[in-house]
Amino acid sequence: MSEQLIISVSREYGSGGHEIAQKLAEYYKLPMYDHNLLDEVAASMNVSSKELAEFDEKRRNKFLYRSVMGMNSSPADNVARMQFDYIKKKAEAGESFVIVGRCSEIVLKDNPNLISIFVLGDKEAKIERIMQIYELDARHAEERMIEKDRRRKSYHNSHCKVKWGDSRNYDLSINSSRLGVEETVESLKNYIDARIAHK
Repeated sequence: MSEQLIISVSREYGSGGHEIAQKLAEYYKLPMYDHNLLDEVAASMNVSSKELAEFDEKRRNKFLYRSVMGMNSSPADNVARMQFDYIKKKAEAGESFVIVGRCSEIVLKDNPNLISIFVLGDKEAKIERIMQIYELDARHAEERMIEKDRRRKSYHNSHCKVKWGDSRNYDLSINSSRLGVEETVESLKNYIDARIAHK
């Protein structure tokens, strides 16, 4: 692909958003960054990814830590900023990639080659998917879903001025429960191809 393409995928837990991101990355032959981003950041800084992982995707607590002259004492905030800076540099270098989460729809919003997507789903469909993947009963699947989304929302909203899941922050929000993962991917490919052609 000659022109830069960055696809940001944010998602509700159980919506299949991660699988959708993988399929888009495979189709467009792009590297995908999710949890592996931390490994790359650690390697670039010559530090242990295990040390950084403890604070990955954690909420910044503004009451426990403070900023002085641009330096922040919050480990969670610093790890988040490392990742934000890393994907910004990749984007500024003209690289194409798929990025899952990491506030990427906000971090990269000024890049004209960004396509941002939010994948949501119906509650019962998400619970059913979680039950199948993790072999959980309905109660534990729902508890897991609620907790994971609570963490994602808390992380995003503590690092961004806009709210996680607010459709105004994304180019496209799509309910994967309506079509299933495969047809949702096909719909997204049509949208992405149209965006590419529109440039």
